[in-house]
Amino acid sequence: MKPWIELARVRAPGGGELSLHRRERALVIRIDGQELMSNQSVGSEQELATIGCAGVGDGRVLIGGLGLGYTLGAALATVGPRAQVVVAEISEALVEWNRTVVGPEAAAALADPRVEIVLGDVGESMAPGRFDAILLDVDNSPHALTRPGNAGLYSPRGLARAFAALRPGGRLAVWSAAPAPAFERRLATAGFAVTTRTAPARGAHGGARHVIFVGVRPTASRRSSERGVSSGGAAAPSSDRPQSRRRPRRPPG
Repeated sequence: MKPWIELARVRAPGGGELSLHRRERALVIRIDGQELMSNQSVGSEQELATIGCAGVGDGRVLIGGLGLGYTLGAALATVGPRAQVVVAEISEALVEWNRTVVGPEAAAALADPRVEIVLGDVGESMAPGRFDAILLDVDNSPHALTRPGNAGLYSPRGLARAFAALRPGGRLAVWSAAPAPAFERRLATAGFAVTTRTAPARGAHGGARHVIFVGVRPTASRRSSERGVSSGGAAAPSSDRPQSRRRPRRPPG
């Protein structure tokens, strides 16, 4: 088997070294030698965008984290020709690698006129009433964080901010390596109508099944009694439990 070739190395936001490596068609990003993400397991990331952006049309989407661009690419394929997609990414190097090294699809996604890149934490982009969908894929799960500062995204205060940032009928979609019943209950308490889906890590090629939490902000016409989990309580975790936790991932955007 051919050796890995290091393509780039930079200092990561918050400390550590971020590096990009290629071996034949495989591409990985590592921090301090540990793999964060790979282009070999992107199916659930793409499904996050497909589910989260369903029905957005020409609306406005916020994506937390660029990664290798697969969530962004799937979002662009789902939304309409006049939609706006804002990507909040904390690492300037990741943005540059997507433009120059990752591949033509990633570069084309960033060049799409519907896309706006914001360097910074995704929570800082959650202005009230601005979005029809918010996609978060910045941690292993709401309880397995890549950095302690991300806890605020999943706290009651953070979910209230996401709720306020969505327009009525908008949806918050959150990627997770594992079921998180307590997080589902917090989503419901924040006012979201909650469902969960599972998706294979490698799409049609299978792999571990990951979880996608979907919280919809009810429209003004819905009765307050309909808010929360559609089954009348906290949604039960899917029986398709992930086979393993995802590897540690990138510093979040």
